[in-house]
Order: sequence, then structure tokens, then C-alpha cells
Amino acid sequence: MSAVNDTKFTPAVFLLTGIPGQEDVHLWISIPLCLMYVISIVGNSVILFVIKTDPSLHEPMYIFLSMLAITDLGISISTLPTILGIYLFNSREISFEACFAQLFFIHLLQLIESSMLLLMAFDRFVAICNPLRHASILTLQRIDNMGLVFVLRSVAVIFPLPFLLKRFRYCRDNVLSHSYCLHQEVMKAACSDITVNNIYGLFVTLLTVGLDSLLIFLSYVMILKTALSIASNAECLRALNTCVSHLCAVVMFYSAEIGLAVIHRFGKGSSPLLKTVLGYISLLVPPLINPIVYSVKSRHLRAGIIRAFIK
Repeated sequence: MSAVNDTKFTPAVFLLTGIPGQEDVHLWISIPLCLMYVISIVGNSVILFVIKTDPSLHEPMYIFLSMLAITDLGISISTLPTILGIYLFNSREISFEACFAQLFFIHLLQLIESSMLLLMAFDRFVAICNPLRHASILTLQRIDNMGLVFVLRSVAVIFPLPFLLKRFRYCRDNVLSHSYCLHQEVMKAACSDITVNNIYGLFVTLLTVGLDSLLIFLSYVMILKTALSIASNAECLRALNTCVSHLCAVVMFYSAEIGLAVIHRFGKGSSPLLKTVLGYISLLVPPLINPIVYSVKSRHLRAGIIRAFIK
């Protein structure tokens, strides 16, 4: 064994990074970031409040939307302290324990978001392909059980990550390339063999995000096939229009998520700026855009918001 491997050097902290080369304008960058966080937190909170207080919205589509809003709130809250800490106060240091806790919640909530998007696709599939049985298939009890199963799945596969990282020796540069902690970044700072983490991370990605995206794709193939078989063009468009909001959420989430995963695994020579931008898109944009898109596209939700705040 080499002398490097015999020497254990574990730095007390990791150093987070903002946008490379833009350190002089961090304070200005913090303004749109703060605005994004305010809109995300307020928007998702309003959706939760309206769905909870309006009995007419206690339907599967809106219950799944409320689950998505809770997940988006969690993602915003888990990234807010470190991102704004860097841009407002130039606070780059994060302890090992805080870093492991943050990456656990970030990855957990991202997997839960993927699960919620899958459940919402299943809701649209049943509503369009088997509308007469929609209410009997998606009962409140069944919705709760499906949500619980997917949350437990996410917890089960993410729970080992902090422990897998904690066993490593960290004797390399402890500067991370994001403003928050990710498993892919932290394990690269280790001087130990990270083969197990690499294999396990790939397994988790394929089992969760990969499987969910495949099932969503198959759901929309069936939805499109059913919609095109409808005789009336107006009814076909009306059916497909109910899927627009969900499709926007799916495209935003999976495009950034898959792009970032590919760059982390295979893009060794990729631009640090591209990695940073994709990281912000994957974590900040879905919680920001989802409540806006659903509020604009869903007539019933929009009416509920109006009833709740304009009496």
C-alpha cells in the first residue's frame, strides 16, 4: 500500500464554490437567487394552502400536485442556506456532518420528486385511458399508500450514501464545484477507492430516475395512442391539454437531472460553468416553475387561488 493511502488526512470542512470567475459580482447574483427562492417558497406554499382548504380540489391530480409542492419546498429549503451563504456572505465552509446531511436530503428529495412525477403520469394515464374507473382506481387510501411506498423506496436507496462517504479518507483537495453538497462531488474528494460508491450511485440512478422516466415515457405512449383514437379532434386536444403542465414539469426535471449526471460521470473535460449552471437548473428551476405552470394551466386550481385570496 502506498504511503499516501497510509496517511489519513481528513479536513475539518469542505469548501463550496459559487459561479466560477464571477466572484466579484456574487452580491448581484444573489438578487435573482433570492427572488427565485421567494417565488418558489411562496408559490408552493400557496398551492398547498389552496389544495388543503378547498374541498373541490381534493382529487387525485391535485393531491399528487400537493405532494410535488411539498417536495419542491424541501429542495428549496435544503439548498437555500449554503447557496445564499456563498453569494451574500461569502461563507464557503461546510462541516463534514452538515455536508453529508445536506446531500442526503437533496438526493432524497430529488428521488421523491421523480416518484411524484411518475405518480402524476399514472393519474393522467388512468384519467384518459380509463376515465370511468378513475375514481375507483385512485382512491384516497390508494394514493396515500402509493406515496408512502415511493417515499420509503427513496429513503431506502439514499440512506447508505452518508455512511459510504464517511468511511473514506479525504486527503485531496476538499473544494467542491457546487454551492451545495452532492454525492458525486464529495466522493471525488476522497483518496480511497470509490468503486463501490460509483457502482452504487449508478445502481440508484437506474433503479429510480431511470426506471421512473421509462415508465413515464410508456405512460405517454399509451396516452397519445388513446387520445389519437378519439374521433373528435376537439376532445383529443382537450385530453392532451390536461397533460401539458405535467409534461413541462417532466421535461424540466429530467433534462437537467440526466444532463448533470452524465457530466459528473463522463464529462471530465467539461466546462465548470456548464456543470454549475446545470446544477442550479436541476435544483432551483423546477420548484420555481412548477407552481407557476400549474397555476396558469389548471383552471380549477386558478379558480381556487382566486377564491382563497379574493373574497
